[in-house]
Amino acid sequence: MQYQWYPGHMTKAKRQMQEDIKLVDLVIELVDARIPSSSHNPDIDGLGKNKARLVLLNKADLADEAYNQAWCQYYKTQDKFAVKLDSRSRAGMKAVQAVIQEACKEKLERNRRRGILNRPVRAMVVGIPNVGKSTFINTFAGKACAKTGNKPGVTKGRQWIKLNKNVELLDTPGILWPKLEGESVGLHLAFIGSIKDEILNTDDMALALIRELTALYPGLLAKRYALDEAAGDVGILEQLAQIRGCLKKGSGLDYSRACGLFIDDFRSGKLGRITVEAPPQETGQDGADGG
Repeated sequence: MQYQWYPGHMTKAKRQMQEDIKLVDLVIELVDARIPSSSHNPDIDGLGKNKARLVLLNKADLADEAYNQAWCQYYKTQDKFAVKLDSRSRAGMKAVQAVIQEACKEKLERNRRRGILNRPVRAMVVGIPNVGKSTFINTFAGKACAKTGNKPGVTKGRQWIKLNKNVELLDTPGILWPKLEGESVGLHLAFIGSIKDEILNTDDMALALIRELTALYPGLLAKRYALDEAAGDVGILEQLAQIRGCLKKGSGLDYSRACGLFIDDFRSGKLGRITVEAPPQETGQDGADGG
């Protein structure tokens, strides 16, 4: 199953970001807290080199809190600031504001010594499609500044947004990278909806999600749906179709509809707070790291 999606507008967006990075003091990257490693675009490390870095673990309310804490600790070892966030809620925005000032403290101090007192921090907001960048910006600003949507690719061009006298944000389109390393990265991006569902095999994706959840959170599906996990992924899917009343006209089970409902349950948090990627155990090791 292939998970390659790199439309032409993403190449253009990356070139624009390479130009705009010179204008900013800070790179704010949103990742999905359920898959911090797979939702991190490795190109951003190159683009943001020598810039202050802030990682926002968005949708942290849908992710396992123990893993949220572990990822925040990991980012500290990578010299990045990190904040857990639900971009739909203003509750965490004060923390973001404070961390932006902390991340750019040295830059602000240099400006102060040079007599530059009122220059706002300029931050570029980056992230792959569908991690909630536009929702974060609108909530942070307290008004609708950026287009939002629950499908990837809503933000098409760049725009500067003046939040207050201290911070200006540069919104950018969500970009993936040309080659996804390993099938698990593509799968995890598909789980959260960062790759358009129309180009995927939803049945295969649902079976893969069932396998991962029964391995990482044994008993979760049994409790949520009152089914037998020992039946294996195909058996679980058959039970889900029966439990959810997914029937084809005439006779037989509608597996595709059951798959769609199951994936929606995961994405919406109806299965509980779930994280499918842990941070690396050792600083600097390659693998499931988020930065």
